Amino acid sequence: MPLYGFDLISAMQDYAPSLLAVEKDRIGLQVGDPKSEIRKVLVTLDVNEEVVNEAIRIGANWIVTHHAVIFQPLKEIRTDQPVGRMFARILANHINIYVAHTNLDAAVNGVNDVLAAKIGLKNTKTLITYKEDPLKKLVVTVPVDHHEPVLQAVSEAGAGWIGNYSHCTFNVEGTGTFLPRDGANPYVGKAGELERIREIRLETVMPASLESKVIQAMLEAHPYEEVAYDIYPLHLKGTPLGFGKIGDLPKRMKLDDFAGLVKKAYACDGVRVVGDPHEQVRKVAILGGSGGRYIADAKRQGADVYITGDLDFHTAQEALAQGLSLIDPGHYIEHWVVPQVCKKLKERLNRQVEVEPSRVDTNPFRFI
Repeated sequence: MPLYGFDLISAMQDYAPSLLAVEKDRIGLQVGDPKSEIRKVLVTLDVNEEVVNEAIRIGANWIVTHHAVIFQPLKEIRTDQPVGRMFARILANHINIYVAHTNLDAAVNGVNDVLAAKIGLKNTKTLITYKEDPLKKLVVTVPVDHHEPVLQAVSEAGAGWIGNYSHCTFNVEGTGTFLPRDGANPYVGKAGELERIREIRLETVMPASLESKVIQAMLEAHPYEEVAYDIYPLHLKGTPLGFGKIGDLPKRMKLDDFAGLVKKAYACDGVRVVGDPHEQVRKVAILGGSGGRYIADAKRQGADVYITGDLDFHTAQEALAQGLSLIDPGHYIEHWVVPQVCKKLKERLNRQVEVEPSRVDTNPFRFI
């Protein structure tokens, strides 16, 4: 059974919902047709001519990228220039490009979770909160003999989580009535006859970002042709959404020893370090990409050291004055999320199509 672009988009929305993105971020399908059949998927940090040529070479007609291929408005597409030439090859070879940027930064098992895990951070929480994933309540009535499958389906889809507890629901039994009309195909009962059936009213909470996934799971597990359910907004504090992670190392380390660990963990040619080499560090903040503007947030949350890329001279001086150590391993460390995206896509597409990581090194910097 073939899969199409909207299947890939649904899979990526499941993993990194667009709700997680900051306002006006360039995400989603940037080039192509959501109805295009998927032959093979290439996952990359960036899209450039070499990556496009790689996609053509391996027969991939879908590219999933972290950095947008169209970030600034295009003023022209000149095929005698690198950008225009790249877009000409994209279009001529019917390549579709999907972007997951800040939504992938903030996603569970996204960029910053991957980076935090690679250096062994424990007890992590969000570093920069910019909004919340609001909570909603799902209420559905289910015939008694299908109550357990529906409860399990919505719980496994992400509903019913309260703190460290899953499968949190409230259930009460009652009597449901319905009268099937002409053309109906009822699970029980006959057309034209009023039916009474023992049902259970199941209530549970869910994050708004998982609403479509939970509803789909509920509908697939429910036996009725027409399912009666309600969704209510809740005036409760939702899950904080945002960039970066802050957590603890298993034990204290000297700053320069930790910088060496970071260099090895991310396979960097080198890292830039700000701070006393003998300072003992334990609490670590990390933000993949360019996070220099958030040094005050890292300090306020008690970080001993902050890892991020693209740090400038004056930002480093400011951090030093505030007593915050810095490690800059470069922007390119975000590429460590690529294998995770491949893994998630394979799982969500049921391994029906090939998903490959790009082997092109798009890091523009090198050390000599």
